[in-house]
Amino acid sequence: MSEITDGTTIGAVFARAVSAHGDRPFLAVPPNEARAYLPAGAEITYGEAGRRVAELAAAYREAGYGPGHRVATLLENHPDHVLHKLALNSLGVCCVPINPDYRPGEAAYLIAHSEPELIVALAARERQAREALAQSAHRPPVVVAEAFPAGLPKPARPADGAEPGPETPASILYTSGTTGRPKGCVLSHGYEVASGARYASLGGLAALRPGEERIYNPLPLYHVNAGVLSLLGAVLTGNCQIQPDRFHPRRFWHEVAATRATIVHYLGVIAAMLMAQPPGAEERRHGVRLGIGAGIEPQLHRAFEERFGFPMVEVWGMTEMVRVLADSTEPRQVGTRAFGRAFPGLEVRVVDEEDRDVPEGQPGEMLIRHSAATPRRGFFSGYLKDEAATEAAWRGGWFHTGDVVWRGRDGMLHFVDRRKNIIRRSGENIAAAEVEAVLLTHPDVLQAAVMAVKDELREEEVLACVVLRRLAPDPAAAAESLFRHCRERLAYYKAPGWIHIVESLPTTATQKIQKHTIYPAGVDPRYLPGVADLRALKRRDAS
Repeated sequence: MSEITDGTTIGAVFARAVSAHGDRPFLAVPPNEARAYLPAGAEITYGEAGRRVAELAAAYREAGYGPGHRVATLLENHPDHVLHKLALNSLGVCCVPINPDYRPGEAAYLIAHSEPELIVALAARERQAREALAQSAHRPPVVVAEAFPAGLPKPARPADGAEPGPETPASILYTSGTTGRPKGCVLSHGYEVASGARYASLGGLAALRPGEERIYNPLPLYHVNAGVLSLLGAVLTGNCQIQPDRFHPRRFWHEVAATRATIVHYLGVIAAMLMAQPPGAEERRHGVRLGIGAGIEPQLHRAFEERFGFPMVEVWGMTEMVRVLADSTEPRQVGTRAFGRAFPGLEVRVVDEEDRDVPEGQPGEMLIRHSAATPRRGFFSGYLKDEAATEAAWRGGWFHTGDVVWRGRDGMLHFVDRRKNIIRRSGENIAAAEVEAVLLTHPDVLQAAVMAVKDELREEEVLACVVLRRLAPDPAAAAESLFRHCRERLAYYKAPGWIHIVESLPTTATQKIQKHTIYPAGVDPRYLPGVADLRALKRRDAS
């Protein structure tokens, strides 16, 4: 596939797909009467999508949008997200998706940092966009997608006039980093096309049948998995992406059957929640031949496959590099957290804390590169406005993933844990430092330490250890007050699910909190006296 994708752009790839697969389905939405849009579901062909993308692109072009511009989108998992992205990318405009779960302050940071010329939002999200703009130093106009192109303004500055190429930025996706604020990962056209080409050529159990696959991906389009990996893989093979609004455990099998899905995407939490559902006939009334995802618990892996009747292929990737590794060839190493081997175009090292290679079978941080000659080929272009962080991640000519793995004699890589100060909850990366920073804005908080604790359903949950400025007469009420303070300022999933109010925290001589000594080894802090369980309050619709 490299001869088709090298040196090309997303616009060129999509145009070829429209020409070759005009009558084939491109994008489907499952029926869901509870959804605010398209309750009866919908399906559009490559030809229909091509016409709609051309119309959108013409409107943007006439208004003056082009290379050098960025447009932020607040479009959830609506088909308009995909159509506007393709239209904007065809003109060389970079898309900046906004997570709809962001609170106004979080979205305001993204807008100010990325400086888009425009925000395109669903009508139901217009108020949310304007609330964010009220807190932002950068205030672009907002256009409602359902009325587009009505009200589409000209950009504040002219486009740079260059033709889009492989190095042109296609997306900026914000991902949590260890220093608090999310980092903007700049993804080029070449990166996104190469990611799709890798997905399309995994082989083995994951070999795609051109024009025959229907890929059900319940993950957010504003993340790299659904918005880049499977989407571009589908475009390159003339296949259909099925895009629900989000994962619904009770609707999953109904939607999968109704849309005739042949491939499903998953995270560990999705597998766990499906296994927790009571058995029913619907879970076997499907045509799924393959699951593609990451993080299924080893003890669930084989049991899931036996219950639901298809293999779950574990892969590894990250926003900075999503040309995924995959354990897709039989015999797979089911139940060992295996996720694949290095391949031509992705070299892997496993190293200790001083970047020295460790022996086979020993855990260490995974470092990756394309090759010695072109280490960064196929990777993200860098962190927006943060060259220092980009170079730090690439120190020594290898990208430092922050993931701890071990490699067997056969070359198979096995996931162990994350080395970064990141909490992984239901597929979302949460920076402990960001939650700590919000807690410290509460007038009663003197110190805060945030860390991950195990969660049997969501992989990890957020635990906050807090020292108050004065004794709380009602610790439970104080904990709930701290939770609501976070919930008002952070996306719901970032708020602490557990809060432990303590008298003091261990520190170094320079007053740096020593998180690793807060709890004795082998102690699960969730079951200690005084730890408040606030997980029931972590809901999208919570006020």
